[in-house]
Amino acid sequence: MSNPRNGDTKPPCLPRNGLVKIPTQPNGLGSASITKGTPAVKNRLCQPSSVPAILSPALAHRSDLPIPSLASPLSLATLAGVSTPPGTSLVGLNTSESSEQPSPERLPGSPSERQLAVDEKILNRLFWYFSACEKCVLAQVCKAWRRVLYQPKFWVGLTPVLHTKELYNVLPGGEKEFVSLQGFAIRGFDGFCLVGVSDLDICEFIDNYPLSKKGVKSMSLKRSTITDAGLEVMLEQMQGVVRLELSGCNDFTEAGLWSSLNARITALSVSDCINVADDAIAAISQLLPNLTELNLQAYHVTDTALAYFTAKQGYTTHTLRLNSCWEITNHGVVNMVHSLPNLSVLSLSGCSKVTDDGVELVAENLRKLRSLDLSWCPRITDMALEYIACDLHKLEELVLDRCVRITDTGLSYLSTMSSLRSLYLRWCCQVQDFGLKHLLSMGSLRLLSLAGCPLLTTTGLSGLVQLQELEELELTNCPGATPELFKYFSQHLPCCMVIE
Repeated sequence: MSNPRNGDTKPPCLPRNGLVKIPTQPNGLGSASITKGTPAVKNRLCQPSSVPAILSPALAHRSDLPIPSLASPLSLATLAGVSTPPGTSLVGLNTSESSEQPSPERLPGSPSERQLAVDEKILNRLFWYFSACEKCVLAQVCKAWRRVLYQPKFWVGLTPVLHTKELYNVLPGGEKEFVSLQGFAIRGFDGFCLVGVSDLDICEFIDNYPLSKKGVKSMSLKRSTITDAGLEVMLEQMQGVVRLELSGCNDFTEAGLWSSLNARITALSVSDCINVADDAIAAISQLLPNLTELNLQAYHVTDTALAYFTAKQGYTTHTLRLNSCWEITNHGVVNMVHSLPNLSVLSLSGCSKVTDDGVELVAENLRKLRSLDLSWCPRITDMALEYIACDLHKLEELVLDRCVRITDTGLSYLSTMSSLRSLYLRWCCQVQDFGLKHLLSMGSLRLLSLAGCPLLTTTGLSGLVQLQELEELELTNCPGATPELFKYFSQHLPCCMVIE
């Protein structure tokens, strides 16, 4: 990202939710969005969106790339025949595939330059260096580029996000026609996120997407009006779905889960669905014997629900995230650790009734844990950190955001954890400089977040340069983080990304 202090114009940045807007195209690309990665990755994606020259100096000298050097690199604007003023980002170009695209013969430049610009061997290596948003624009330059970019390998790990209004074209007579999804099929997308759709929209999607019956592995429905009948039809028709997410869908009931869930589903996420309570967990436990991952945000789920899991799930389930399940107490934690003893990832974020005793149960019984999230648990104290440090020797990630009772004493316990790689202490308002000194011996730390810690000073933070293996340091809203400190970090932690 450009540094405003240097006077550069700040480039367009991806929205914080990680969604990338794609120019409208009639081939089925629509104005869909594409989402990818973790919050840390999304921060790294916040880079200048102007498309670089086809051969930057860094690439021209790469010995492992079979690309001849060019005396004067061709810009994408030149190849596309588009005149762009200085400083204009080509990513913002709204070009439809229905518009006339230049053929290789019509591209400006010498014959050798034109041949190089459409050499598929070169393009197959070059296009890896571009973001998803930029690839969508590059695919509009010419047919040769689109043919290369529409290979599924360039879109692995990306999920198209389609809103209801983007699924239909309005015809001159006022009728609506479902858009063509052929462009998605060519690129081999096996996961979709549909926002605001109804039962009818889902049926239309199934009928119009060629890979829907067997090729779609992941489906996410957000803020949708899907009913029990629609959910049943979708999972009956889309036989390849193994990952399902339902978020903000308030029209289906627990009866719909009983009638639609089937054993092939291995990962399920349910959040902000008003009708989900203990009976929904009963359906999940009975109908999903191969469940490996469950993410649940439900305000009405109680301790009883966590006793429903079967012995089969106790063997297969390795990830459980209970986010803002306000009714869960230490009794629920007892049920959970007995039902799911093989968990490696556990989140109790926002489970505000869980105390140090609940954490002790987790530490004593879930020794395989590699990630533990206790954020927004206001009853957690330093004693919980002592339990964690004593028993969870494989733990690699610990999230303690908004644990307002954590002090420097708790950090002294964590300093003994040789396997911990990521530590989040956002808005831990009692952490002081003395506590940071305990962390300086943790050579395994790669990511440290101290955002919003009000008592940390510039002097205390400057000592973090001793963590030479640190790769990411977050100091957002930290009063002790001054411009001089960031300059100091840039000199002494050159390989660390410091988030201001």
